Amino acid sequence: MKFLVFIVIFISFYIKSAISADFIDRGYYVIDLRNKVEWLKCSAGQQWSDKQEKCIGQPVKLDLNEIKEANRIINEQLEGKWRLPKRKELESLVCKKCSEVKINLEFFPDTPAEPFWTSQRNWWSPKFFWSVNFFTGHSYGRFVPEKKLFVRFLRDR
Repeated sequence: MKFLVFIVIFISFYIKSAISADFIDRGYYVIDLRNKVEWLKCSAGQQWSDKQEKCIGQPVKLDLNEIKEANRIINEQLEGKWRLPKRKELESLVCKKCSEVKINLEFFPDTPAEPFWTSQRNWWSPKFFWSVNFFTGHSYGRFVPEKKLFVRFLRDR
């Protein structure tokens, strides 16, 4: 019985370590070792507070035209080439075992359990773009560019 308890504890520690091993926390951004990118820790409209150790402000929903302006501003303020994620990049943040929000809130706190934009068009129906929903953990290719969704920017390493 003691051996079984040890195995269960070891496996749960190993799984948590394996998931955490993919990310390195760097304050306002997170290094994603698997995808070789850096994610902003907070959604667009929010700002990371080192003092409070959380995202402050309210996340905002943007359409694709508004995202272009937000992306220009963020590149000026944070230096670098921040961009919208590709579908596979954003899908890689989905945490299937997470209960309320399907993303690791340790690294991406205060993330709304709603759809987020990707930069990719739906190849079956090119007037629509792909999104990743952090409530369900699924991807959908059904939103037109005028629709307002949440945004998380990243940059290549």
